[in-house]
Amino acid sequence: MNLTEHFTLDELTASQIAARRRIDNTAGPAVVENLRRVAAVLEQVRAAVGRPITVSSGYRCPALNTAVGGARDSAHLQGLAADINVSGMAPKDLARTIIAAGIQFDQLIYEGTWVHIGLAAGKLRGQVLTATFTQGGVVYSAGIA
Repeated sequence: MNLTEHFTLDELTASQIAARRRIDNTAGPAVVENLRRVAAVLEQVRAAVGRPITVSSGYRCPALNTAVGGARDSAHLQGLAADINVSGMAPKDLARTIIAAGIQFDQLIYEGTWVHIGLAAGKLRGQVLTATFTQGGVVYSAGIA
């Protein structure tokens, strides 16, 4: 099922971990509507970078979110986030391009090897963070470091 011109429901719900662990990551109707919003934002990102986007993680059901070590309140749980990359473009450059393009989001997190872009049910905060992974967990700092 196409959500937008370039993004499908399968693409935003696919997970190798879910497949390996036999986790049913089927999105319900409310989640599908949220994924349509995410796909619309991804279309804006695609237009800004002028290239296709690879989604490494979109919707995560609770079991999948736990399996991948996701945050308990992750926007992925509601189908309101995607982790993305663009072939031939550094993730930091991707994050900066999204910001410069004025694309609206709730959270944009530069995670080193990918970019997380999240929406919200309510007002979008426009929060920009950099994640630093340590042995003790993840530390978030404001801005793109």
